[in-house]
Amino acid sequence: MYNLKFDLISPTASIWRAERKGGTRGPRVFRFSMLPSLAVAASMPDGVETRIIDENVEPVDFDTDADLVGISFMTFLAPRAYELAARFRDRGKTVIFGGYHPSFMPDEAIAHCDALCVGEAEYNVPRMIADFRAGNLKPIYRSTPVDLSDLRLPSEDLLQGKHYLTPNVLQATRGCPYRCKFCSIAAFHDYQIRTRPVDAVLDELRRLGRQVVFMDDNIIGDRDYALELFNAMIPLRKRWFSQCGIHIADDPELLRAAVRSGCGGLFVGLESLSQENLSNWTKGPNRATEYVRQIQRLHSNGIGVYAGFVFGSDGDSPAVFRQTLEFLDEARIDALQATRLTPFPGTPLFDEMDQAGRIFDRDWSHYNFGHVVFEPLHMSRENLDRGVAWVLRQFYSRRRVTRRLAGEARYLAPSTIARGTVPLNLGYRVRLGRDGTFDKGRQFAA
Repeated sequence: MYNLKFDLISPTASIWRAERKGGTRGPRVFRFSMLPSLAVAASMPDGVETRIIDENVEPVDFDTDADLVGISFMTFLAPRAYELAARFRDRGKTVIFGGYHPSFMPDEAIAHCDALCVGEAEYNVPRMIADFRAGNLKPIYRSTPVDLSDLRLPSEDLLQGKHYLTPNVLQATRGCPYRCKFCSIAAFHDYQIRTRPVDAVLDELRRLGRQVVFMDDNIIGDRDYALELFNAMIPLRKRWFSQCGIHIADDPELLRAAVRSGCGGLFVGLESLSQENLSNWTKGPNRATEYVRQIQRLHSNGIGVYAGFVFGSDGDSPAVFRQTLEFLDEARIDALQATRLTPFPGTPLFDEMDQAGRIFDRDWSHYNFGHVVFEPLHMSRENLDRGVAWVLRQFYSRRRVTRRLAGEARYLAPSTIARGTVPLNLGYRVRLGRDGTFDKGRQFAA
């Protein structure tokens, strides 16, 4: 069996693309440890030498001697992925696609590559490699949901670890049981959640550093599993961060276990202050009237809150931006991700808006939360676009950042502030200044 060389490329937008190896252009806090690419590498059969190329960290090598080139991408990076594929195929390379966009849009994607990995990679990759070696590579490979007890541990040696937020990342679960209409992650996993054996997660945790990040879509999506995991983690004395539903604040037993196991911060998708919006999106168990109390409970337990909000729902008017900013101040949100509602292919939201003729922009590079691609109902496109930028400009102003970080000393551990909220707040200031958000925010009259 001959040795096969495989290059796995993670593309990025031009503004953040490295022009030389190690010449990163964006804040490190937004570069995670490439866990999906590492999982692909871990699933390779014997005799395959894998190299991971992240365009955030190094330029693509078009003169590579790799036998196979893989490109994994989300929707907003599809144009870049198609450009890369064309250049490699012109050089006689075989190109494989994987990731969210090719899985949701296989008929489009297959026109730009030699083979597609639809769904998760772990079961597809060995079959694709075997067929390539046999000269019988098929156009499309589809996978059944991966049994997470089968996962191999990835090797961090494939990455330039110093350029990422942390090398200490892992997954305990995949997917989410909620059916939020705008969420491509839940759709990709067919609105199911799967769990790894707790013992396997503990074994991986033992070989990682003290500060770890769980890259789970919703770490409490299976409540009983989360409780078992958190309780088992207590003796390890880790400090961990992840994302989950805000309703963890209303489950005293689960919250207590999370705190005792070392939870320092959570990303929570609050999404909207309108219960009508949340209901229309089928946004799980969120109750907007409870947000302030729930966040206070998390803070009182030493957990930082990185909140996600989505603007542009049919229930939103221009008044939503000032209302939300006032809430962010009142609730003492520690970091904010504010995005424009985006109907991603593969989601119920895309199907609804497409059928209604409301999607006017199909340039996939605009599907990055930073553009308005559909017709809002109660405001203009410009108001939606500039209003989101205004909220971000106000929230990440020097005055608010300084006040926020000073106040956190009353309820967050110094390690959470130093490794979490400070890098996030300062990182957003850099990022939003460079991508034009702060300038755009000046153009909104709140």
